[in-house]
Amino acid sequence: MKLLVFDTCFNKTYIVLREDETILTSKSIESNDENYHSAYLIPEIINTLKEHNILIKDLDAIGVNIGPGSFTGIRAGITIARVLAQQTNIKLIGVPSSQILAKINKQATNTLVLTDARKNKVYLSLYNCNGNALMEPMLEDKEKITDYIKEQTQIISDKSIGEFLIELGFDSIQYEENDKDFGLYLSEICYKELIKKNNDYNWAKVKPLYIQQPSITRPKAVTNV
Repeated sequence: MKLLVFDTCFNKTYIVLREDETILTSKSIESNDENYHSAYLIPEIINTLKEHNILIKDLDAIGVNIGPGSFTGIRAGITIARVLAQQTNIKLIGVPSSQILAKINKQATNTLVLTDARKNKVYLSLYNCNGNALMEPMLEDKEKITDYIKEQTQIISDKSIGEFLIELGFDSIQYEENDKDFGLYLSEICYKELIKKNNDYNWAKVKPLYIQQPSITRPKAVTNV
């Protein structure tokens, strides 16, 4: 079973090509002075497949991070994933970024994932030790996150929320400080989903998980002078 996954929602672009349990390629691309990292997604996908003499139509499925995360990254990743899956009629699996982050926790405990949503809000979700969602990703007031913190629960956060938690007397694993290959995590989640064989994974069902709409600056009204 050949699976290609890519993730453009975090601070890097991750690309992983695997065949069953074997990882064929795992890449991470950072932004530079010229381009945001997701701008390199298409050429890197082409290069990755060429390295293994694999065509898009040879894949069994594609997996992609659907957010929440960078609005630019979400749009780029999902658009490319949907086009490739539609044109080749292969399966497409969408995975929330919080489910990927929850895999940082290697303990047999629940995982509370908290990331900054701006405007004094947080993205919040809860997973059990098997990676199953106990609480789907949602938007919550920043001041209310202590209501969700329970004993024997590992907190995964970004730097901003991690520093806020420290002020409240709570510890968390700040994912930016952990050099984790989120592409590998995404590939593991997608592979486990595929072997269940209980979903059709139609490309049209995979949509961005924005939770809240991006801020739009409206043009000022034109007045006569």
